Order: sequence, then structure tokens, then C-alpha cells
Amino acid sequence: MNFNKLVQTLQEVGKATELFTSPDGSRVLVLPHGARIVGLFTPRNDENFFWNHAALERPETARELYESAWHNSGGNRTWLAPEVDVFFPEYPNVDLAGYRIPGKFDPGNYRVVKTADSVGLASRFTLHFYRTKQEAELEFTKAVSSAPNPLRHERDLRGLDYEYGGLTQITTLALVGDSANRPVQVGIWDLLQLPHGGDLFVTTYTRVEPKIFIGRIASDNLIITDHAVRYRTRTVGHEKIGVRAVVGTGRVGYCYPAGDQLALVIRNYFINPSGEYVDVPWTELEDLGYSMHACGVSIPSGQFKGEFTELEYHAPGIGAGTGCKSHADTSQLWAFRGSRQVIDTIAKRLLGPECGVEQVGR
Repeated sequence: MNFNKLVQTLQEVGKATELFTSPDGSRVLVLPHGARIVGLFTPRNDENFFWNHAALERPETARELYESAWHNSGGNRTWLAPEVDVFFPEYPNVDLAGYRIPGKFDPGNYRVVKTADSVGLASRFTLHFYRTKQEAELEFTKAVSSAPNPLRHERDLRGLDYEYGGLTQITTLALVGDSANRPVQVGIWDLLQLPHGGDLFVTTYTRVEPKIFIGRIASDNLIITDHAVRYRTRTVGHEKIGVRAVVGTGRVGYCYPAGDQLALVIRNYFINPSGEYVDVPWTELEDLGYSMHACGVSIPSGQFKGEFTELEYHAPGIGAGTGCKSHADTSQLWAFRGSRQVIDTIAKRLLGPECGVEQVGR
């Protein structure tokens, strides 16, 4: 979505935004409503790298969106895991019809915190855990700052013609007071919605079969090589895969057609296999250890309406049995736009030789 249209629509429906501009000109649009990063833009292009809900094209439909059950503006959001503990009030019933998004953090109530080199959001709230029948008071912060182009010192790539936009994201979560002594585990869960119909790459240290959490994925849309999983998001409906922390490198990319060019968005994040990754499949509660998920979503109506690909990762959890009362997570988003040949070169440099993109969208 275009930068000016997005800002104008949000303004007209009473949703204030904050703009962070990096020294290199990268622009990051922050929406306190829901603690979202709704846009990432290069210095010379007003087209968003992220997916935004089509309702934000017009104020009339945007108002309807913000009166619905889920205020899904699109872009980046941060939820909390385990999903089965936090999103199913009727647990152990985990039917999707009973899925409820906790208003305590989405849309939540966030205050803006600015420094000379960052824009951040902060909140404090009490969250109910339905599986363990516990409550915990939590402090949450999320801030964006600059992320210089990771290729800036690569001499052999200096002649490439492309656009770059980037950001660093720092997210913190802490148990407050007596909540640290309660039998709860909770972790940061980061989700990024991107335009549908591209190829998602999970880089791995060894060959691995991803876990299918939701749906059935055609074999030609899930391609496994020695050091990568390629997930082609062509779904109608809802699909979800997961990869465990012990094999993930901490670098995931998604490439999709952008007019006559390609766009490539890479999440660079830290994996600690010694940490407790607390999210689990809804009916396999002992299957711990997943640090990365990806979803393909094409749903025409209802609470989860939209057509997007979702790149997700988890940070190690805090609370009972983890040895931690708080966690600070730092990650980067690097986004590139250019010709097929150029983006293919960049993808192979940052993700590995098995992650070629010249056939994306064909």
C-alpha cells in the first residue's frame, strides 16, 4: 500500500501513527494501536514492503475494520505464546471457532516512547492463561531503530542497482512482581504479514522436515534441500509450518513479485537452542522447541479475512522452569527491491546458494 494513502486513512479514522526515519532514509511507520509496524519504505519509493488489510484503502472500510473483532491492520505485530494458553478461552476446546485475540495486547493500550534514535511503544497488563488457569502481570516494550544495509561492505556487489529499507526491532517482556513466582511460561511471538504468492526460505544447518501445523501442503510447494526449506505460498485457505530451534540459523527470507521486479524481505534474529521455546501445536502439548513458523493465508471472509504470507518467529520463553523473569529480543528486517537477477544475487548472498529466486512468481 502507498505510504501517503496509508497514513491518510489511518489519520481519518483516528489512528495516529509515528514515523521513524533512519540515517540512510529508510522509513518505518509505527501504529500504537495494536503495537504494529504497519510499513517499511525505502527512501525513494512510497510502496510498502508489507501487506496491509485492503480495508485501509478507504476510511469507510477502515472504520468497519476497527469495529470488528480483530483490528488486523497488517504489517508486523507482536503476540504472546503459548498460543494454546492465551487464545482459547474454552480450553481444552481448541476449535478455531473459539479462537479469541486478547484485547490486553491487541489492540492493547500502548504509550509512545521516543529517543533521539528510536521510536518505541510500552504497556503493562495482566494476562490470563487458560490452560494453567493462572494470571500474570507483564511489562512489554517494542522499539524500532536503524539497520544499515548488511551488504554495504560487500565490494563485489557495489555495482548492483536496487532499493533498500531496513529496521532493527528490540522487544522486551518481563514478569512483574509476584507473577515471576507463578507456574506460567510466556514468550515473545513476532509475526510479519507480507503480500501473498511468493517463496519463503527457512535456512537450516542440516536437512530437516518441517512440522505441518495447519492444512495440507502440496509437495511441489514445500521443497526441502540440505540447508533450506522453500515454502511456496499458493494456498487457498490456511496453512502453517514450523521449524525447530536446534536446526534454524536465525535467518528467514520471503521473495514476492513487485510489478516487473522482485521484493525480498529477510528477518535476521537470534536463536538460542538452550532457551525454552514454549509454543506448541494445539493438541501436542509436549512438542516444544519451535523457534520459527510460516503461514499461507487466503481467506475471503470472517474474522481472519485476508490474503497474505506470514513470517513468524519466537523468542525463548520466561517464567516457570526457564530460569528467566525477563527477556530482551533483538532482530533486523532487511528489505530489497530490484530486478530478478539482482534480487537473486542478494538472496544467495544473505540466505545461501539454495535460495535462488529467479523463478519466483513464474
